[in-house]
Amino acid sequence: MANLCIQQCLIVVLVVLGSLTTPSDCFHRDHDHHPKTTAALFTFGDSVFDPGNNNYINTTVDFQANFPPYGESFFKYPSGAFSDGRVIPDFIAQYANLPFLQPYLQIGSQYQLAYGTNFASGGAGALAETFPGFVIDLKKQLWYFNEAEKKLRSNLGNRRAERVVSNAVYLFCIGGNDYSTDSTNSSIFKSSTPEDYVAMVVGNITTVLKEIYKKGGSKFAIMNVPAIGCIPSFRALNVAAGGNGECEEEYVALPKLHNVLLSRELEQLQKQLKGFKYSYFDFFTVLNETIDNPSKFGLKEAKTGCCGGGPYRGDHSCGGKTAIKEYELCDNPQDYLFFDSTHPTQAANEQFAKLMWSGPTKLTGPYNVKSLFQLSY
Repeated sequence: MANLCIQQCLIVVLVVLGSLTTPSDCFHRDHDHHPKTTAALFTFGDSVFDPGNNNYINTTVDFQANFPPYGESFFKYPSGAFSDGRVIPDFIAQYANLPFLQPYLQIGSQYQLAYGTNFASGGAGALAETFPGFVIDLKKQLWYFNEAEKKLRSNLGNRRAERVVSNAVYLFCIGGNDYSTDSTNSSIFKSSTPEDYVAMVVGNITTVLKEIYKKGGSKFAIMNVPAIGCIPSFRALNVAAGGNGECEEEYVALPKLHNVLLSRELEQLQKQLKGFKYSYFDFFTVLNETIDNPSKFGLKEAKTGCCGGGPYRGDHSCGGKTAIKEYELCDNPQDYLFFDSTHPTQAANEQFAKLMWSGPTKLTGPYNVKSLFQLSY
């Protein structure tokens, strides 16, 4: 869900070995630069990664961020990203010397495909049953990737397109929305044990990884699911239920189950699939550490959102476009972990991206994203 998006994420980094020039350092999403580079980046996920795909689908304002004050810290206009500025893939692209990558659904993105593109959709889940009809779920994002791969073949020819895919690193940020309050009130959740439900979510993720592997991809970077029960929206729910703003433990326990199974499945894939390599980013631990010690990450406020209403600014009201119109906006989003009731600020996204790119093995291993970029086949 667009208002619940601290989740695991998968970025896809493709390495193009054709006669392509180094990309310019561009910061506009409407940049229409012909792909001439030695590397490309493809992103799958939810609102933690969505640069604005939900601007182009038939959905509701609850699943969009194309209005002020979103984007104010960098773009100076609401790009559709669920932050005050850049999201994690924007920083990864910068570290990889790539231009900003457009939302896949934005007109003109096909001219940039050798750099990569972004399929992520705010509110998306690994399950098709998560906010159906309002988001681009993971299976549909895979469909769009297959479509993009065909366009690459048309643009570059079969051999060069195959080298793009075979040198790709695919990282996903997906799963948190499958454990939202709406999802856990669904019939599919209520008819399953927590373990069986988590197995369905993780199974859908690994199925997509294996489908990309069949296409020739072998390098994957995966964010696990954080303790979503500790974000401002859940702290506000805790207050509404008579608590003191503590974490909602059910929504901490489910991500823990998810992460244990996901880690185990990735280890199995590495054993079963020749050449399969991955980076597993422990977003659960990093987010908890940021909440407990924000100054360690250059932040000051880690429990209350910058933009929103109610306790902890946990109401989904930033911008005043949803059912709740009243909201407050801080003057210093660079000091906050959360921009709204659920999504990180640009400042936090930059810290997370740095750890994903070149962090220690205990947080991002067995490879970090930088090392995956440096691998080629």
